[in-house]
Amino acid sequence: MKKALLVLDLINDITHENGSVGKDGFYNQVQERQTIAHTAQAIEHCRKVGIPVIYVIVGFSEGYPEWSEKSKLFRQVKNKQQVLLGTWATKVHDAIKPLPEEVVVTKNRIDPFYNTNLEIVLDSMNIDTLYLTGVATEFVVLSTVLSGHDRGYEVRTLSDCIASSNSYSHECAMNVIEKLSDIYNVERLIKEEN
Repeated sequence: MKKALLVLDLINDITHENGSVGKDGFYNQVQERQTIAHTAQAIEHCRKVGIPVIYVIVGFSEGYPEWSEKSKLFRQVKNKQQVLLGTWATKVHDAIKPLPEEVVVTKNRIDPFYNTNLEIVLDSMNIDTLYLTGVATEFVVLSTVLSGHDRGYEVRTLSDCIASSNSYSHECAMNVIEKLSDIYNVERLIKEEN
């Protein structure tokens, strides 16, 4: 069994106090649930025991060529100039930023497997088990659980390393996630991966 830790969309625009997307409730939930602190613990342990840490960031290029007004979730992104690649907005939060040798996958949609090199990277590393961290529970985390499950990965969601814009959305998503994914927390990860 070869595992990887996925760090999903924990970027400044969503998780930082000054992030534009974070103002929609994500920043408050990330603070309340201590998502960044817990994820930092998970990353530190995985690095220590040799589990690859793979980052996924959502964003759009200058001019927003990948953006679609048909996407209800991303409809306001272009007008608000949110999640612009190559800017502070799409950099991983400072407390958990990638090391130079760690993989950073860029996506333009919710699902990190859609139209990205994530699956190639995982296959190249012979990964068959995914630990998940990230924001938002009902978007990228749920989407990764669904896609990962259907691609044959064993999925383990770290419940204290994820958050949404509100607790109701988080709980609704967790209700689905626990049907397809094993539910872990950082403490269990550390206990099992030694």
